[in-house]
Amino acid sequence: MADLDAQVRAADPDRWLSSRLVADADLRADLIALYAFEAELAAIPTKVSQPLLAEMRFTWWAEQMDGVFVGDPRKGHPVLEALSGAVVRGGLVRAAFDALIEAHVDRAHGRPHDLEALFVGPAVEAARLLGAAEPTAAASAGRLWGLIQTGRLDEARALRPEANRALRRLPTQAFPAVAHAALLDREAPEPVKRLRLVWSSLRGRV
Repeated sequence: MADLDAQVRAADPDRWLSSRLVADADLRADLIALYAFEAELAAIPTKVSQPLLAEMRFTWWAEQMDGVFVGDPRKGHPVLEALSGAVVRGGLVRAAFDALIEAHVDRAHGRPHDLEALFVGPAVEAARLLGAAEPTAAASAGRLWGLIQTGRLDEARALRPEANRALRRLPTQAFPAVAHAALLDREAPEPVKRLRLVWSSLRGRV
């Protein structure tokens, strides 16, 4: 698990920081498993020279979801094994994972891709994993995070009020699923980001 934690910290530092807000170690490990899976997908286009080769790797991951969702992941693969445990314990929804992989395939080919699948679906599943009875309350914050990640900061600021209204329905223990949406300045030093995350968590707002 330490290796997965280090992988996420390197690949996805803002969401790794928000995962530190999860007090329960087992739940935090499950959240890291979800983020490690996403990190694996995001890294594929950087490891191959052709979109078709990337698609072949994404297809392999798509096929592995069969085992992951029945609690029988590929043995010896730390991400798949950890993800399968998280899926079973958290009652995660497979459609979100299939849509995420398909969006990455389109992205690798330079085609229009589903930003909702890339950012909203994972946010909702993270909230579900952390025990939200109404995980779709995280959807607007996931959309906000997607706007930040794609550099559309004016749109992100405009979406904030809607996201915060929806987050009133999100329980405190599930807030780390979207806390990183408070980090508009991706280049801020880590200590500043930590303070921002703590303040957002205390207020329940991004």
